[in-house]
Amino acid sequence: MDTTTETRTLQHFIGGAWVDAKDGATFEVLNPLDDSLYLHAAKGAASDMDNAVAKAKAAFPAYKETTPTQRERWLLRVAELMEARQKDLVDCLIDEIGSPVQKAMFEFTKGLTMVRAAAGLCRNVRGETIPSDAPGKFSMSIREPLGVVAVITPFNVPLIKTTRLVANALAVGNTVVHLPSEMAPHLTVIFAEIIAEAGFPDGAYNVVTGLGSEIGDNLTGNKDVDFVTFTGSTVVGQHINEICAKNKTPNTLELGGKSPTVILADADLDKVMPLAARSIFMFAGQACIGSSRFYVERPLYDEFVKRFSGMIGKIGMGDLRDPNTVIAPAISPRQRDRIRSHIEDARAKGATVHGGEWKGNRCQPTLLTNVTEDMTVCKTETFGPVTSIYPIDSYEEGLAKANDTEYGLSSAIFTNDIEKAFHFARNIDAGMCHINGPTIHDEAHVPFGGNGESGVGREGTDADMEAMTELKWVTVQL
Repeated sequence: MDTTTETRTLQHFIGGAWVDAKDGATFEVLNPLDDSLYLHAAKGAASDMDNAVAKAKAAFPAYKETTPTQRERWLLRVAELMEARQKDLVDCLIDEIGSPVQKAMFEFTKGLTMVRAAAGLCRNVRGETIPSDAPGKFSMSIREPLGVVAVITPFNVPLIKTTRLVANALAVGNTVVHLPSEMAPHLTVIFAEIIAEAGFPDGAYNVVTGLGSEIGDNLTGNKDVDFVTFTGSTVVGQHINEICAKNKTPNTLELGGKSPTVILADADLDKVMPLAARSIFMFAGQACIGSSRFYVERPLYDEFVKRFSGMIGKIGMGDLRDPNTVIAPAISPRQRDRIRSHIEDARAKGATVHGGEWKGNRCQPTLLTNVTEDMTVCKTETFGPVTSIYPIDSYEEGLAKANDTEYGLSSAIFTNDIEKAFHFARNIDAGMCHINGPTIHDEAHVPFGGNGESGVGREGTDADMEAMTELKWVTVQL
């Protein structure tokens, strides 16, 4: 394939071949920093998606019979090739989705971990022996791959999501059809090039680029798709869940968040402040696990607001390849309008706005105080570098307010009181809880996911192994 992004048009990767969209259509991918043209990509239609699913289905019978050694070798080779193409991957994360180099390197390193952890998963697809009441009957369960897995990934952490979900599906013996975000197709195409070079059989991994609003249903609703995993908005996730319910297709959904952080009066602000900033301003708040709500006990409230607002002008908004740059551009005009509307709605209804200025397509870190429930930002996910700070009079009030949401993804509490810390962990209605750490945290083997409007199921090596396989009961009468 042509490797010059100036003239490059991305193709689909279907059945081991690079192909154009059947109707020849393409779409533009823009650099979010200045909305300049980054490249063109094949604009998939229903026929392209049907072709990819058919190739994945045809490849499955042979692929599921591959040995753990083979799949392990291929995945470890993927990790080696990722290291060899580190510059390509990091440059893509910077230029395609606007990642500051610090975040791009974090994502690259995490992606390597995801692939290597998946390689270890190959040898852990196992069942168990089961006692039987029938004399002389040997009873056991065996675990088998489901078949074709549909993977739909977001723009914000495309390498982390691609490496985790694709590698885990392949590790346990499934074949994959991948629809990446239309704002991050190049990253996925590079990964497909790596998969191909690593030696995976044709059809084991397939990529169709295009607009999710146009072809997403062709993937999730295809009768030959045996499992769906999606990361994105709650609205789209609900739509996918309804499609899957009609077809009885199992799925995992990692959706939106309104993740709370509770800071009690005994917390050490010197330690809290850098973690608080990381938890909302990394990648300009374009993270479902970003902490968009802080509940601070009154003895620390004023000092916390003073220190946090004092950090605003010091958080880097320079060149994306400068390691000191933290704030990324908002990914699209639609998302920029959403951020602006949340800030202006809060301002108009009486909130105090610290920051909130724009530099091109980047919004300055923004802290909101005096936020009330009639403000959109109070309950709705902004997905930008915007957070609200509320005073609380007790731990009990903090827990109650933290749970006052339809979401339930990540959460955090800062305190030296071990009783309150563990009480919070047991009683917060969220899929993840971090004690004295930021809401933004992830590892390859943990059960990553949320409750309520934040999703269905969990991701991670063990969780994906269980979700992407099924148990079969086998008996032998001796």
